[in-house]
Amino acid sequence: MSDNGRWYGDESGPMVRLYALTKGRARPAGEYLDVIALVLASTRPEYDLTLSPEQATILELCRDRALSVAEVAARAALPLNVARILIADLLDAGHIRVTQPNPPGRLPNDQILREVLDGLRAL
Repeated sequence: MSDNGRWYGDESGPMVRLYALTKGRARPAGEYLDVIALVLASTRPEYDLTLSPEQATILELCRDRALSVAEVAARAALPLNVARILIADLLDAGHIRVTQPNPPGRLPNDQILREVLDGLRAL
């Protein structure tokens, strides 16, 4: 314990519980966001004053270029699952666009496969 009776140090940062950031949720309400899904802001944080500081940070990070969900979590200093929940909330509110990667096992369309096959035959 420090001299002034506090049980935490000045270097510990803000004392906000993670469930307070996500309003008690452990999972996003919408679709699952892969860690490599790309996030791009479509609005600025000053247009919606109801956003949390963390959501405003996410919008600022993704304003000029698309970042993966993992990059957003790292740059915003948030746990990955918390970032997923906040990103899903921003997506539901129309503040961001998310581009999901192709699901594993799903093949590209037939036209692309034909072009690849034709290219291989030409070799």
